[in-house]
Amino acid sequence: MSLVGRIQDELDRLKMENRFRELPEIGERSGRFIHSGGRRLLNLSSNDYLGLGDDQCLLGKYLGAAGGELARYAMTSSSSRLLTGNHKFYGEIEEFLAAWYKRQSALVFNSGYHANIGILPALSSRHDLILCDRLNHASIIDGCRIAEAAFRRYRHRDYDHLEFLLGEAQAGYRQVFIVTESVFSMDGGCADLERLCEIRDRYGAFLIVDEAHGAGAFAETGQGLCEASGCTDSIDIIVGTFGKAFASIGAYGIMSALLRDYLVNTMRPFIFTTALPPAVLGWSRLVLEKQMAMGPERSFLQSLAERLRRALKAEGFSVPGESHIVPVVMGSNDNALRAAAHLQEEGFLVLPVRPPTVPENTARIRISLRADLSWDDISRIPEILKSVNGDP
Repeated sequence: MSLVGRIQDELDRLKMENRFRELPEIGERSGRFIHSGGRRLLNLSSNDYLGLGDDQCLLGKYLGAAGGELARYAMTSSSSRLLTGNHKFYGEIEEFLAAWYKRQSALVFNSGYHANIGILPALSSRHDLILCDRLNHASIIDGCRIAEAAFRRYRHRDYDHLEFLLGEAQAGYRQVFIVTESVFSMDGGCADLERLCEIRDRYGAFLIVDEAHGAGAFAETGQGLCEASGCTDSIDIIVGTFGKAFASIGAYGIMSALLRDYLVNTMRPFIFTTALPPAVLGWSRLVLEKQMAMGPERSFLQSLAERLRRALKAEGFSVPGESHIVPVVMGSNDNALRAAAHLQEEGFLVLPVRPPTVPENTARIRISLRADLSWDDISRIPEILKSVNGDP
């Protein structure tokens, strides 16, 4: 069969299994609402956890404070950071991040995906082992696969299993790397960072924590679960993103000065990519400063999520996790599609998540809450889901 024929067969199979994906029609955003498919819907599918992406006052402050200077901010760097793309704003934001985390150094990347496919391949070799939580994000899995190191997954948040694998590996590898998300994006569950740091110390492992969905959403100053757990100093590399709660684009790593120098010299996605535009870096710095004082909003966000989770469980739904990401497991792809479509008819932009993003028979809708919502905004969701799915 020709390549075109094989592709057509695969697409037909995806359609039969209700796994075929299409790009949604997304229009103008207005505060916590978004236009999709010609309708104005409450936005429960973005990662704008603090609502800063729609903060017109903050945007006005950025544009107004910059004044004429903003016109001189390039909209492109036209080069990698190792050539002419290393604008002074990079140094300013990295100094800010290092001081905020009270660590030696920070390094800004183009995206969380770039960070995750570059850090482990740069640091590890064929003499090393990577131990990865089974439900880590696809970008982390891709980084593990690109690396030359051996790669094994431990059962999700099963730290006894992790220790078993570490015990097996002690004599056979030069270095063992442990990598985890802090908040798991599809389940909304949280890693036990205190336990992981204790394991790291006991086995001499190297610990990398991806705070993509934790940064901005947890702790007094918004560092995420590492701050909330008191583990900031014990994690070798903390990865955070600007593209979620921090309402911008790009990512960062918090690390030692030695590791920073090494990644600058060896991390391929860092070396061989065009740097972020100065205008984006300036905006990211402003958002970081703004969100540091949003501790009350973070507390409200987590309490709102807990209230919704309790209400959904009271209706009999399976709702894993303990964060601002509230997944409702529907089982079949068809059930998840029907639930999402009905919620959209009722004014909520909630999208289905299906295999292979999640395990077979655990298709779900994923509700991403925001600090600028109220209980009245979302209180009807459990009743709506009950009406469309009957007994869960």
